[in-house]
Amino acid sequence: MKELATEIVRLQAELDREIEQRRRALGWSIKQRMIRFEEGIVAQQRELRISVTRLLKQASPATIITAPIIYSMIVPLALLDAWASVFQAICFRAYGIPRVNRSDYIAIDRGRLAYLNWIEALNCAYCGYGNGVIAYVREISSRTEQYWCPIKHAMRISHPHKRYYEFLEFGDAEGYRARLESFRDGLRDPADERQTVEAGTLPKT
Repeated sequence: MKELATEIVRLQAELDREIEQRRRALGWSIKQRMIRFEEGIVAQQRELRISVTRLLKQASPATIITAPIIYSMIVPLALLDAWASVFQAICFRAYGIPRVNRSDYIAIDRGRLAYLNWIEALNCAYCGYGNGVIAYVREISSRTEQYWCPIKHAMRISHPHKRYYEFLEFGDAEGYRARLESFRDGLRDPADERQTVEAGTLPKT
């Protein structure tokens, strides 16, 4: 599993390089968290933007009918966002666990794309927020799980969080009693936490 985790890290670095090359090919880059477009790119994008009227005419009846239901999810998402932030502000401080940086997970930047009309930009902002909240809460819950119950499940689960593969095996009673504090210490150490985020694995114990 450690060899596979190492290979995942290598492939992620390779993927990041490919993404950066694709960005340059499309005429944009990120510098100090600011998106910069090459000269003339924004004008080219505006030429591909369609009007809101045309967009609504092209929309299917199912799209119009389900839109209110889709947007109603903003209420539970906002509540989840707020409650998770309160949870980690209180509990993580009590446990000595570094808090999750919300801005690392929630990005609302697609509105800078000139080829989107305001409805498309709003849709993209909503999707970015919704998926970002889920990722943000997932990281909070994974740190909570590592602190309280770093044990693998008996059954296979799909797409577990990045800490899961280093958890103790199901049924390893001695390991649980012997290593629980080391899992907690790994969360409290900022250096170990950075290693976990970058490599996708827990520090060795």
